[in-house]
Amino acid sequence: MENRITSLFKIKYPIIQGGMVWCSGWKLASAVSNNGGLGLIGAGSMHPEILKEHISKIKQATNKPWGVNIPLLYPEIDKLIDIVIAEDVKIVFTSAGSPAKFTAKLKAHGIIVVHVIANSRFAKKCEDSGVDAVVAEGFEAGGHNSREETTTMVLIPQIKKATQLPIIAAGGIGTGRGMAAAMALGADGVQVGSRFAASKESSAHPNFLQKVVEAGEGGTILTLKKLAPVRLLHNHFSNQVADLQSKGASIEELRKLLGKGRAKKGIFLGDLDEGELEIGQISSLIQEIKSVKDIMEDMLSEYRTTLKALNGNAFQF
Repeated sequence: MENRITSLFKIKYPIIQGGMVWCSGWKLASAVSNNGGLGLIGAGSMHPEILKEHISKIKQATNKPWGVNIPLLYPEIDKLIDIVIAEDVKIVFTSAGSPAKFTAKLKAHGIIVVHVIANSRFAKKCEDSGVDAVVAEGFEAGGHNSREETTTMVLIPQIKKATQLPIIAAGGIGTGRGMAAAMALGADGVQVGSRFAASKESSAHPNFLQKVVEAGEGGTILTLKKLAPVRLLHNHFSNQVADLQSKGASIEELRKLLGKGRAKKGIFLGDLDEGELEIGQISSLIQEIKSVKDIMEDMLSEYRTTLKALNGNAFQF
């Protein structure tokens, strides 16, 4: 059965893989697409020539729909936009910036555009800019995040009231129960990041994957709010940040500590002490590194079971 998201992207299931730095290359994206979802190449960690390479490889790896996620704060953003146009990419997710910046240019080339938002105020801006759908991301999500700390359960109904656009729920979703909850709140689909980041097809380092499996409740923290809010696993680096912030550190001091390449160091190279270990709160439910195929099957099975249980257990009055 189709809905607005499966129809928009021409996919089997309304499950979209998050475009995550250092995790979501062509291998992960093609695996998600080949199993009925929508895979996204995460361009936020890629130089232009690397993005071209991943696009070339995913074209060989799948004949299913796929897309590219582009954070608009990327320093070589114009080059990335030109590449997705030249390479005839059909779907682009944008984030971390104004939806008005590139939507018209992308849509002029027939590209479906989706923008990530964290509050209802941006829903109207997305409509005015002509985007085709929005990702409503709650603060449970990993990586770069909103300062407002609005949870997914609160955010989805707010955005549902603010826009007629199809809504993709994100943040804390990595199970079939989570998917069912998001759909009940008004979402048309879900975006899954952390659960796919911790998959066999992820390009993340094995050290990082093991750290995710070991994370329990309270294993992550939303930090660096003065600079750019990001959710991380607790480690030596996050403790350094917390210590500096407790002393009233300035933005420049935090920027100096962060330096360059922290996320690559932690996620891609496996430095668990000095790296920036980006992952969402759902990490506490990840007990095993599985294949994308198994993750998708588990989610869909639990989703169907949850719907049946709700039908039988709904409170009557």
